[in-house]
Amino acid sequence: MPSLKAIRVRIASVKSTQKITRAMKLVAAARLRRAQDAIVGARPYANALLEAIREVAGRAGTESHPLLDPRPQERVALIPISSDRGLAGGFNANIFRAVGRFAAEKKAPMKEISLEIVGKKGRDYFRRRGLPIKHEFGGANGDTAQDRARELALSAVQIFRDGHVDAVYLVYNEFKSAIAQKVQVEQLLPVVPPAFEAPAGHGAQGEAAGGKIDFLYEPDKQQLLDALLPLYVESQIYRALLESIASEFGARMTAMESATKNAKEAIARYTLQYNRARQAAITKELMEIVGGAEALKG
Repeated sequence: MPSLKAIRVRIASVKSTQKITRAMKLVAAARLRRAQDAIVGARPYANALLEAIREVAGRAGTESHPLLDPRPQERVALIPISSDRGLAGGFNANIFRAVGRFAAEKKAPMKEISLEIVGKKGRDYFRRRGLPIKHEFGGANGDTAQDRARELALSAVQIFRDGHVDAVYLVYNEFKSAIAQKVQVEQLLPVVPPAFEAPAGHGAQGEAAGGKIDFLYEPDKQQLLDALLPLYVESQIYRALLESIASEFGARMTAMESATKNAKEAIARYTLQYNRARQAAITKELMEIVGGAEALKG
């Protein structure tokens, strides 16, 4: 059985850890609220841009721009969004498993799967496993998410335009609640515009266009798509980063709450062990005193 001093040191150590985990939980909870507000604030812009893409790209057709052009997916780039720090439960591990599943499922039809890593945890994990990493980016927070999204969009569009990859996928944690996050694997490039349905009542002209009545473009269709599609890619990455940031704080808050609870239970267990050891020591001393007194009488 450990000595009383060793048990006291252990109790003090666990109490110190409990203070840290409790503080980290409170910090994560405060930042989670700001992250949720950022997601809500970004939705109107994302929805408006999505509607513009639906209207323009849905009418223009996949042959009208390189970023809309579907190809046989033999070379694919993944953008797994991880964090720079740990202590967030299964936040990063879920991303790593999703990438592993994707690679295993697509291994036969694909010749190459490369990575555009976001976050130090993802960088360290995939480096140890020797997977091909094209680019590395630091993790994002509320202040740097926009800049990070722009960097990622430029990189993704560039490697797709140059023909280095045939498709680009995002892998991120979608925020559901503080205790629930869902890993999403979404195709980023080529852009697949949402389903378009022409309004009713356009008669023969709409039918002749296959149900889609095209616009008159000024200056021209190519320039409009050149402006809209990269912006759409950037907005999708920005949305995924915001979702990931909120998911990270939610996962960290839950993990730290669990750690605080475990620390409380450990303190109670060690305190009981300390009291029992102290009682045993006192009983032993009393028995020695009584034994010595009986020996003196004899």
